[in-house]
Amino acid sequence: MIRQHLSQDPNQCFEALYKRYVSKVYQRCLSMTKDSEKAQDFTHDIFIKAFDKLEDFQQRSSFSTWLNTIAYNYCADQLRLAKRLNTTSIDNGLEDRIGESKDAQLEEENLQLVRQAIANLSSKEQALLRLKYEEGLSIEQISDLYHIKTSAVKMRLKRSREKIQEFYNQQHRL
Repeated sequence: MIRQHLSQDPNQCFEALYKRYVSKVYQRCLSMTKDSEKAQDFTHDIFIKAFDKLEDFQQRSSFSTWLNTIAYNYCADQLRLAKRLNTTSIDNGLEDRIGESKDAQLEEENLQLVRQAIANLSSKEQALLRLKYEEGLSIEQISDLYHIKTSAVKMRLKRSREKIQEFYNQQHRL
């Protein structure tokens, strides 16, 4: 399918691939950035980057998996760069708005414990959890992305969740 597009006029090739995959790439970007304007910008950047690297596509996985990997890595890089430039996070804005009620305080304390628990995980464990629960990828998609068996993905997710639960329980008892 992709090889067939490569034999076309480059503009037609780009247009065909863009039309077919733009919504998936945009959804990936939106889920990572939580900002529709950034997601649109990133989507365009990703397609340009992918089109430039199209000849590097070796068909070891599906084209959508390859494109999804490019999208994920691009968004993650851009978000890391934004953090280094000391941008204000969404969490800071939320913390300013939290009311003084005991329910809100308890909810915030629980949220902080979960954040701390996640922060104690390795970057690989955090990335895996984000792919599954923030990005909504299936076990099979994660398996393809990491080139590991689905059982390995399930076990890594289970262990990560257990670590979070254990940390939360220990801290909650204190």
